[in-house]
Amino acid sequence: MDSDPVSDYLKHENEPILEYLDLEELPDSDEPVYILGKQYDMKTEKCNLQSDIVSRLWFTYRKKFSPIGGTGPSSDAGWGCMLRCGQMMLAQALICQHLGRDWRWEKHKEHPEEYRQILQCFLDRKDCCYSIHQMAQMGVGEGKSIGEWFGPNTVAQVLKKLALFDEWNSLAVYVSMDNTVVIEDIKTMCKYQPHSCSMAQAASYQSTWSRCRDASGQSSGWRPLLLIVPLRLGINHINPVYVDAFKACFKMPQSLGALGGKPNHAYYFIGFSGDEIIYLDPHTTQTFVDTEDQDQTYHCQKGPNSMKVLNLDPSVALGFFCKDENDFDNWCEVIEKEILKHQSLRMFELTPKHPPHWPPFIPPTKPEVTTTGAELIESTDKLFDVEEEFEILSV
Repeated sequence: MDSDPVSDYLKHENEPILEYLDLEELPDSDEPVYILGKQYDMKTEKCNLQSDIVSRLWFTYRKKFSPIGGTGPSSDAGWGCMLRCGQMMLAQALICQHLGRDWRWEKHKEHPEEYRQILQCFLDRKDCCYSIHQMAQMGVGEGKSIGEWFGPNTVAQVLKKLALFDEWNSLAVYVSMDNTVVIEDIKTMCKYQPHSCSMAQAASYQSTWSRCRDASGQSSGWRPLLLIVPLRLGINHINPVYVDAFKACFKMPQSLGALGGKPNHAYYFIGFSGDEIIYLDPHTTQTFVDTEDQDQTYHCQKGPNSMKVLNLDPSVALGFFCKDENDFDNWCEVIEKEILKHQSLRMFELTPKHPPHWPPFIPPTKPEVTTTGAELIESTDKLFDVEEEFEILSV
């Protein structure tokens, strides 16, 4: 019988977590390990590598939360793995935004208030911005029934729409289309301030999202960017021509990893070593907790897994976080000069101007709504026009 990772964790409650985070699943080689833009030597930097991995927020299946939509499922076991992976990618972006990439989690350490606020956004409650409840219900507008499995493109579209209601973080979420990232459109969106509203509106939004607090004092000329690039890197299997470019993305300081896995079985990929891709696995069912104080269940209590990169399903979504315009300009330069330039078959295109044959780009804005609380995302078909975008994952 498999052991319960949470029970195992509690057995070691008084031990430093790094003493028993097992890295034996990682490839045993002299190759460096790359984790979300950081490079480690397994022989000399094992403790630093362990600390980095355990500091990532780990979202898994949960059970015994309030039924989604009032009468829906009270567990996401068996169908919510891609939603959990999307939560992990977004949470990493928020950690980079508020705490920095070098921030580390320790069990007995007092953590900044921003950490608690980030975690609050993802609790399994209907009033939390990025809860399983909100993601599942927003997925209805993307053609996915509650309880139906999502692909990487669908979860990206859901995050983009939910972010419009999140005033605390004020993220600009850009999801590329047709394998094309448009620099002009991203800069237009990041310099657009959708949350400049009246005091009355701000008060109503604050009551709507009790778990994502207003940060009106943080306004600047550039909103932090979460860039998601859905890709299909082959037909039934990954084309080997893409492998080097795909792995190189994990070396970039802006890296948020990748969403992917196998059909109906999603993982959050955070790095690689050699030809092995390293991932956090959401397929553990934990009991719902109602407070961010029990945060140890949101950090992986066992070592990460790895798989051969060529065994990955070809439908993936790369994620990147750019805190400011200079960071984005640097990302563009590295992508063009070091990653795409040397590929005989490019993973995606990076273009400076909006393609003339595309519809005009309009920065997404929060729909006008009159309801508050959980009712806000009860009928997504009235909030957004359904986008004519294909689901790229074969299921």
